[in-house]
Amino acid sequence: MMNLEIKSFSGDEAKNLLQEVAKLRITVFREYPYLYDGDLAYEMKYLETYMNSADYNLIIVTDHGQVVGASTCLPLVQETMDIKQPFLEKGFDPANFMYFGESVLLPEYRGKGIGHHFFDSREAITLNNGFENAVFCAVQRVPDHPVKPENYKSLEQFWLKRGYQKRDDLITYMNWKDLDEDEESPKPMVFWLKQFRRSDSVA
Repeated sequence: MMNLEIKSFSGDEAKNLLQEVAKLRITVFREYPYLYDGDLAYEMKYLETYMNSADYNLIIVTDHGQVVGASTCLPLVQETMDIKQPFLEKGFDPANFMYFGESVLLPEYRGKGIGHHFFDSREAITLNNGFENAVFCAVQRVPDHPVKPENYKSLEQFWLKRGYQKRDDLITYMNWKDLDEDEESPKPMVFWLKQFRRSDSVA
């Protein structure tokens, strides 16, 4: 029987859990569409951005104490330049955005409302910290990708229902090694944006 617990962390508490986040990312992102052939050393390098952030937030899901899901956010201004550059090029001020990092959850825990909880929590953090916009990015694969599972269900409808808009004019590229690759290659990452009304508030 599952014994799920969801907690939010910030500051040093959040940073102390980054290795657990790294392990989870390696497992979950092996799935399509990321097909990520990761290792812990690469992950810890990637997560240095969070280690260096003064305002990093982490939501962790555990089952009997075992980490089974994680979701992150931090102000866009504290992200790396490859994440900020598309916004700067379009004349957006990164200071107006909260950036949502990964939402990773083991398959057996999906479909239980945890994904909505991840977004609810991060949107509350966004509003409570005075940001006008939330944004995240997702990999863009070709529609006829050769290893796309027949039963694959895109999360795009979920994001649209949450009020996020796909911005094909905001794209960055991230390098990683796919499961069938010998070395890293750039992958297109398209941004999704939600603008909050100034009157929006959370309890």
